[in-house]
Amino acid sequence: MPKIAKSLGPLEVSRLSKEGFYSVGGCRGLHLRITGGSKAWVLRITIGDRRRDIGLGPYPETGLADARRKAQELRDKVAVGVDPVAERKASQSALKASQARQVTFKQVAGQYLEAKASEKTARHTQVWRSSFEMYVYPVIGDVLVQDVDLPQVVKVLEPIWNTLNDTATKLRGRVEAVLSMATVRGYRTGPNPADWKGNLDQCLPMPSKVAKVTKQPALPFRQIHDFLTDLHEIEGMGALALEFAILCASRSGEVRGAKWSEIDFQTATWTIPAERMKAKREHRVPLSDAVIKLLENLPKDNPLMFPALRGGMLSDMTISAVCRRINERRERGKLAPWTDEKSGLWIVPHGFRSTFRDWCSEQTAYPREVAEMALAHTIGNQVEASYRRGDLFEKRRKLMNDWSRYCDTPPLADAKVIPLRGEG
Repeated sequence: MPKIAKSLGPLEVSRLSKEGFYSVGGCRGLHLRITGGSKAWVLRITIGDRRRDIGLGPYPETGLADARRKAQELRDKVAVGVDPVAERKASQSALKASQARQVTFKQVAGQYLEAKASEKTARHTQVWRSSFEMYVYPVIGDVLVQDVDLPQVVKVLEPIWNTLNDTATKLRGRVEAVLSMATVRGYRTGPNPADWKGNLDQCLPMPSKVAKVTKQPALPFRQIHDFLTDLHEIEGMGALALEFAILCASRSGEVRGAKWSEIDFQTATWTIPAERMKAKREHRVPLSDAVIKLLENLPKDNPLMFPALRGGMLSDMTISAVCRRINERRERGKLAPWTDEKSGLWIVPHGFRSTFRDWCSEQTAYPREVAEMALAHTIGNQVEASYRRGDLFEKRRKLMNDWSRYCDTPPLADAKVIPLRGEG
């Protein structure tokens, strides 16, 4: 029979002062450990085939009665086959896992943008961040991502769904992407409340029923020569970048980020890396003689072809401002500003891609796919896309040379008409 320790009282325990390991009785295995002037309760117990020393708290913060109660509770658990040490570890692990999931929607959105930064342009990332700050964070930014549900997503989208549907539709997709990441990272479980089909489509009207389809104001192609004549009177990198964009039928972001290292003067080719393309695929642009001449006259003391005054990248607003300045000059000269014939709106830089596309369709016999590839549009038909491996580069070179010549040719209305011999 194991020796049963004498049951000490509170006063006797308080008198223990020398370093040691004292059995205090009242519950088998309960000890007071004194080391370096500190005292703590320890339950020495055998769990399975292993001896364990389990801490029960410091003395005197934990009194004798409480220590005996805690020790007996642990002994009762062991008696029914429960390992209190393993139980405590499991509980602590669950607590840490729960705390790791205590992240807000705003925090996960930040993680998403950081993780996807290499896939998106800086401007694209900024658009996402701005839309979240304006429409999402005021509603669910501080809500734990595990608690974001359908009513909250509806609360984000509903105020702008009918009035700014294009923005709202894009915003829904962005919220869906962030919540999908949250699920994959283990921050939440269950269905995605930002899914459209079978979910939000039951709460909000179809985008096609409320969206107002608007196109970028585009200059009629017959006016492109006169517009470029006005453009040549504007000084600065913004005007040069806009002319380059027009002659290459390129997007503003592609042009503003263009670097000299992307230009091959020997082959008259501009190779735009995939990360700066909307379709995330490398795109080659054949450069006409007019474009080469423009580039040859540019300073080359900066890696960027069209740097801002302080050396960085031009802003999108800089190029847009060029169009505005041209129109303001025309109005001061009592001339009608350059506008889209249908909408009456002032033209914008992106609209010149439509100008180019209209010219291709109405003034040339180039196949549709050549024009679409010149604009770096993806092929909508997946079967056709899977078979087309080339980029029709040489055909596009001829197209872009014809486009440059057209831009440099005065419209027929300004040409002199020479009567044929024999006319009245």
